[in-house]
Amino acid sequence: MRRLRAEGYHFRRQVALEGYIVDFACFGARLIVEVDGGQHGVIAHARRDAERDARLVAEGVRILRVWNSDIDDNVDGVMDAIVAALKP
Repeated sequence: MRRLRAEGYHFRRQVALEGYIVDFACFGARLIVEVDGGQHGVIAHARRDAERDARLVAEGVRILRVWNSDIDDNVDGVMDAIVAALKP
């Protein structure tokens, strides 16, 4: 995320927003990046994620979810996805 600061984007980590803690938030771009582990694939957890996402989207933010394993295995691809999500 620090690489994006040079492009004018500032991400805050572990931010309280609408009663939730989000992993990364860029308020200027109204973008949240959530980093998900395997527990997010469990139906009950995925349902809670969907409810949370719907509430946050209703507040005017966009959400990009990425897997921990993608960060480990393909950090450049994850960064490309974040950059794409930052563009209007």
